[in-house]
Amino acid sequence: MTRPAATGLRATLRRWSIVSRLGELPAPMRLIVLGQLAFNTGFYLVLPFFAVHLGQNLGLSGAAIGLLLGLRTFSQQGLFVVGGALADRFGTKPVAVTGFVVRIAGFVVLAFADALPLLVVGTVAVGFAAALFSPAVESELARQAGRSTLPRAEVFAMFGVCGQIGVVVGPVLGALLLAVDFSVTALAAAAVFVVVLVVFVVVMPREPGAHAADPVLAGWREVARDRAFLAFAVAYSSWLLSYNQLYLLLPIELTRVGAPGALGVLFLLSALLVILLQLPCAALARRLGPRRALPAGFVVLSLAFASTAALTLLPVPAGGWRVAPAVLFVVLLTLGEMAVVPLAQDAVGRLAGERRLGSYFGVLATAGGVVVLFGGIGLGALVDPAVPPAVPWTVTALLPAASAIALAVLARRVPALGAAPDTPERNPA
Repeated sequence: MTRPAATGLRATLRRWSIVSRLGELPAPMRLIVLGQLAFNTGFYLVLPFFAVHLGQNLGLSGAAIGLLLGLRTFSQQGLFVVGGALADRFGTKPVAVTGFVVRIAGFVVLAFADALPLLVVGTVAVGFAAALFSPAVESELARQAGRSTLPRAEVFAMFGVCGQIGVVVGPVLGALLLAVDFSVTALAAAAVFVVVLVVFVVVMPREPGAHAADPVLAGWREVARDRAFLAFAVAYSSWLLSYNQLYLLLPIELTRVGAPGALGVLFLLSALLVILLQLPCAALARRLGPRRALPAGFVVLSLAFASTAALTLLPVPAGGWRVAPAVLFVVLLTLGEMAVVPLAQDAVGRLAGERRLGSYFGVLATAGGVVVLFGGIGLGALVDPAVPPAVPWTVTALLPAASAIALAVLARRVPALGAAPDTPERNPA
């Protein structure tokens, strides 16, 4: 009795082990998935310490720091649509390689920049680089997975796990290097992308763009006519706004209860949950199917905010219990993320009819960036001492709840969205 049980446990652990699952991927897909680990490791070597460097080391004002952080976000999320269209036209490899070179240059500039003009150049370069390579590699991963026998949603789950490993490793290495100097940290980040660049050039096959003969703007016109996909992109964008509250509402809540130092621990908690549970959660979501799992995931996101709103109405408890609302928020938000993100990324390919994946992924990311920009402004206006702390949490809870309703309706009306994962189906809309 013991031996079969032990064998079954080992088989289960192998099934959910990211190391064993990576071995099942073809070489180009494995390169992209492991590349996500390297992307995030290099990026998070610098990002958590950038604002501190700007303020403490360079003496920039709060307005200048806010400008640079905003430029980084806009040049990345806002311009994904450009990188996606270029990937469709010129192919994944040249666009991704260009993005790596631009990011290397951006980190080198930031390593030595001490004046605002150079800081703007470096910051925009770092952001725009991701706008080039991220939609290119995501659309290529969707294309490669669509051709393979592996479930595409599961492949994107592995992509997410490796990304979260980078989120954990990057800041740890960055903190060690920051003890030397910020320029060393920035140059180390550049070195990570040099390695990625070399490996990508050697290993990634060069394929012509799927729409090499078409004008660059043709992809945008096709996506603009796809009303079902645009509705999906708008509904899905509340996920990115929800996720960004880890950077806005969560720190404010921890400050309110007198535990601002817990922020780093909660970020680590979120990353570890993804690393440990993403693959089984993605498998469960696939079994449920997008028609049920996507709305359910957004309901969980809504509950993350609604439960925190309710708990802020109670007196702040003593001791460790004061961070209980924040812990509950992070756990529910991460569970919702693990349910919706791989399924949504798989759905993009089916909604696109497996065509112009770069443009479709680019528009999806840009829609999220626009919603984060304007939603962040609106939520920021609600973060005021005169406004009860439950109000911004309650308002935010309404957004993923609305998305859950919208996606439930879309999944019933659009066959490509409601179909079982990994089943390509042309969207007739």
